[in-house]
Amino acid sequence: MMDFPYSNLALAIMGPTASGKTAAALAIAREIPCEIISVDSALVYREMDIGTAKPTAQERASVPHHLIDIIDPLDSYSVAQFCTNALELVAQIHSRGKLPLLVGGTMLYFKGLSDGLDELPAANPAIRAELELDAARLGWPALHARLHSLDPASGARLSPNDAQRIGRALEIIAISGKPMSALLALREKTVLPFELLSFALEPSERAVLHQRIATRFDAMLAGDNDSGALIDEVEALRARGDLHPGLPSMRCVGYRQAWQYLDGEIDHAALRETGIIATRQLAKRQLTWLRSMPQRTVIDCLEKDPAARILEQLAAR
Repeated sequence: MMDFPYSNLALAIMGPTASGKTAAALAIAREIPCEIISVDSALVYREMDIGTAKPTAQERASVPHHLIDIIDPLDSYSVAQFCTNALELVAQIHSRGKLPLLVGGTMLYFKGLSDGLDELPAANPAIRAELELDAARLGWPALHARLHSLDPASGARLSPNDAQRIGRALEIIAISGKPMSALLALREKTVLPFELLSFALEPSERAVLHQRIATRFDAMLAGDNDSGALIDEVEALRARGDLHPGLPSMRCVGYRQAWQYLDGEIDHAALRETGIIATRQLAKRQLTWLRSMPQRTVIDCLEKDPAARILEQLAAR
């Protein structure tokens, strides 16, 4: 195992879904004393293992992992909470003489950590309830069109079906009278108490990534793992009786489509098709976010050994 001389460095391994981030992080951890901090808004939920492609028990036993299975699916987890937790964990990992690896695909978390938290107004339950009523009557794509007319920059960044973020952006406009994009532009740059070296695993051929996504989603549906099948997992979550499709946890890609299938709204073929399409759309949004992060070093995730490229660059420092 290599000696790691940098006591104030953290490594970010970013990338779209199915780009091999977990495999790269585990390979690096076999060479350098590391601990992994998950940067994934879905992995925080307990009881959600299959659809989130959560690292296996064996993988998590091989190297310490953090910010996985920390909240119930009924609860929510914010960017601010992530930043607070991540900063504390980086300091603790450094104190143990190890390299923190921040690994995941939730780009909003990475951006919040590196660029600073947004100075945005607090949530207003009354306004949010009114927006939910509008969405039930008109549909979220219609509210997305409304957002696009009021805040073109935010509208262009968000998917027409991204209910949570569309609602938040419209809520901010209603409260402040200003577009969210304008308020974000006013935030002050964060000065991290450590150096963050960022690598992005991005595909040289989008079609190959799409095939990986389809193969992995099929494995989730078939239960080709130790945890069972995605539909069984969502059935167990529904059986709790306290969850519903409007929760952030149940709006995660795969879970939303499986819930619709179990409600009889779509058949199995449509579950597969819409799940794969939604995952591809997620990957596209993640790649769009990555292009706005010029400080990253891009590594082709389709190479034979992306982790070796990262280790080479670390060794050259």
